[in-house]
Amino acid sequence: MAFERLHRFAGRLVMVGFGSIGQGVLPLLLRHIEIAPAQITIVTPGDDGHEIAREYGVAMVDAALTPANYDAVLSPLLGAGDFLLNLSVDVSSAALIAWCQPRGVLYLDTVSEPWAGTYDGGDLPAEQRTNYAMREESLALRRAGAPTAVITHGANPGLVSHFVKQALLDIARDTGVHTPTPRSREGWARLAQQLGVRVIHVAERDTQVGTRPKAVGEFVNTWSVDGFVGEGLQPAELGWGTHERHFPSDGERHASGSQAAIYLKRPGASTRVRSWTPAAGPQHAFLITHAEAISIADYLTLGDPARPAYRPTVHYAYHPCDDAVLSIHELAGRNWRVQPRKRILKDDIAAGADVLGVLLMGHARGAYWYGSRLSIEQARAACPHNSATSLQVTVAVLAGVVWAMQHPDRGVVEPDELPHDEILAWCRPYLGEVFGVYTDWTPLADRGWLFDEDVDRDDPWQFKNFRVA
Repeated sequence: MAFERLHRFAGRLVMVGFGSIGQGVLPLLLRHIEIAPAQITIVTPGDDGHEIAREYGVAMVDAALTPANYDAVLSPLLGAGDFLLNLSVDVSSAALIAWCQPRGVLYLDTVSEPWAGTYDGGDLPAEQRTNYAMREESLALRRAGAPTAVITHGANPGLVSHFVKQALLDIARDTGVHTPTPRSREGWARLAQQLGVRVIHVAERDTQVGTRPKAVGEFVNTWSVDGFVGEGLQPAELGWGTHERHFPSDGERHASGSQAAIYLKRPGASTRVRSWTPAAGPQHAFLITHAEAISIADYLTLGDPARPAYRPTVHYAYHPCDDAVLSIHELAGRNWRVQPRKRILKDDIAAGADVLGVLLMGHARGAYWYGSRLSIEQARAACPHNSATSLQVTVAVLAGVVWAMQHPDRGVVEPDELPHDEILAWCRPYLGEVFGVYTDWTPLADRGWLFDEDVDRDDPWQFKNFRVA
């Protein structure tokens, strides 16, 4: 079967980490980039995925990158014009970007990771364990003309930033706001302000189920268990909008940086919010910290960041698969000490879909969800070694890698700065049904009938109303 080649790459590509995302992205890279298996090396500890690497003729190096060895491991494998694709956990993104820059090596990651021990470092101040702090660390490496380093470009963060732009254009079209497609950060922010968008949720519902249910003492998930537990233990974070008038009692502002976000003094895995998806309608979801909550809010800010004229509230509202929900419940009962056994649902998924999109609220049509509904059957038919969850990530990784290869001297860039139409065009064939739908749902719907609740009925779009007490 012939696939469109998006780019020809003559250099070497090193993939750090080969879990569910690495295993799923490898066939996409070989399909859509003109690159030989001999040009690719996978660096990962142990033999996880060894059979898949052998299937495609790709060499593996058994190594876990640490502060002490990463230079020695990477130096023989990469030089000017090569590509470092970081899909690992517990490896500092900022350290790898800084290593790549003087060597002329291109770079992409799906999350800004720290070295091991940071997420669950109880001796560290909460602020230092936030994605806000890690984002600032990566952005501090911006240099004009430096080799391109695309940060946080998976499904979310990553793909959802492009969904936001398309959703804004759809709402403008449907509400009679005639505007050309913005070509600048300020243009997108002014469009969001003009439309009256006050809140943006990255609203996801994963309905995939396996053939074997979760057992006691086991954490089950449809993607990296270590990755999910790590971000679940970080403080909950959200971009803080200019319309908000009830600052959370457990909220904290940052002393420096973009000022686009706040954090709560509690883990994201213990923080729930009301949200909506076309998969299930209203739902209680987890406010797990993600880089897009900060980058989208920052990108759509108008005026002085400390006292902006406009900024929406932005956060993740995640309902993982049912086994993962049970796993989080058990994890909380263990006082956030992870279970002794971990299992990723992939080949044993029996049914279900991942419905991932963005929910833009407060405009003239109320609320608008735009995104991807991808079933496990569609994912398996589209690309081997993927689930519905992983394929939404891996195709966005592919698109980000291609863009970086085509634009090799842009320095550190975030998803919000990439051309959304180009990225979505490359991704759509792998996203199942991509669509938008309006809803009249608000977080005040059906509230207060059983017990009195402390809500702000004058403005449904206050974070106070979304948060589950």
